[in-house]
Amino acid sequence: MPTPKRSKWPAWSRVAAWSRFAPAWLIAAVAGAICVATTALPWHEAVATTKRVGPILLFLVAITVVAELADAAQVFDVAATRAAKLGRGRTWGLFALIVVLGSLTTIVLSLDTTAVLLTPVVLALASQLRIAVIPFAIAAVWLANTASLLLPVSNLTNLLAVNRLHLSATSFAAKMWLPAIASIVVTALVIGVAYRRDLAGHYQVPGTFDIADRVSFRISATVCVVIAPFFVIGLPVWLPASVAAVVLLMLFAFRQRNRLRVSLLPWRLVVLVQGLFLFVATLGAHGLDRLLGDAAGHSDSALGVLRTAGVGATASNLANNLPSYLALERVTDGRQHQLLGLLLGTNVGPLVLLWGSLATLLWRERCKARGVEISAWQFARIGLVGVPVLLLASWAGLTLTK
Repeated sequence: MPTPKRSKWPAWSRVAAWSRFAPAWLIAAVAGAICVATTALPWHEAVATTKRVGPILLFLVAITVVAELADAAQVFDVAATRAAKLGRGRTWGLFALIVVLGSLTTIVLSLDTTAVLLTPVVLALASQLRIAVIPFAIAAVWLANTASLLLPVSNLTNLLAVNRLHLSATSFAAKMWLPAIASIVVTALVIGVAYRRDLAGHYQVPGTFDIADRVSFRISATVCVVIAPFFVIGLPVWLPASVAAVVLLMLFAFRQRNRLRVSLLPWRLVVLVQGLFLFVATLGAHGLDRLLGDAAGHSDSALGVLRTAGVGATASNLANNLPSYLALERVTDGRQHQLLGLLLGTNVGPLVLLWGSLATLLWRERCKARGVEISAWQFARIGLVGVPVLLLASWAGLTLTK
């Protein structure tokens, strides 16, 4: 009997090859499972980590369902078309209105909504109006990140921070409103200056947008507006998001049953986040915390906060903002302003490399689907100029609200 041929690749090479082609969620799931199975992360710590992330993941699922069904009801299409009309044929005016729309979408429905749902609408609108697509594509991804400072629901990192600091939504907003305004204004200025020639033209104002189901549109639009106040009155954020999701699910069950499918649930994203939590918690227990603590410092002073923001931004661009936040959060030891400074780095900082944030990865996939190619260098070039300005401006705002 012939001896089976052994692979020419050593085990580590086969693992590397697998990781190259496996989706990120699967890699994260396997990594997290290995950490727990090998007791590199003790079971009680894994349970504590899962309990902490549970409500956040529930919010993520609910708000994604809300956003997806609102998109199916053409809420975002109508909003973009009305923005085009309000722009009165001036590209600059349309750009300003898209900045407002993108900011509101990110603030109320989270950065992933802007990246996943508003991006294709904006790209299609720019294409239909025969104006430059790139400035609007860049604006969408920048606002998905930079407009995510104001409310806890705007970014997963914010939800983690308010739980760590035991801040209410209103207390968080009271500290972050000025950094949030500064980051949005800087975003508009940087992109506006970088693409000033493309934004100097005019376009033909579109006609009336046909809404397929006006009942679904009106109820969905109302739900998106009504849930916003409930995110800041002190309720757990998963509660209003879940109620809104149930309302829209019931609406579509009667009006557009064919729109209800399993793909509405972002299960891959849930697996990715859970896996990252477990993996980073394991690394922290084995020396990463000490290393990052030395880099970020241990000061709540203005300069200490700026240092932490810079380290957070650098780590986010190198290794993605979510695991970077998780790793750096623990070394702040509950120092409030240092932790808020970390949010500046992980929220507005990951705009140099394309894998800096999950929202950016999702945005790039949407751009590719629409045939819009933005190279890594094209993305990095504007980020290298804009990110330092964003960090300084948002840090100055945080210092003034201290």
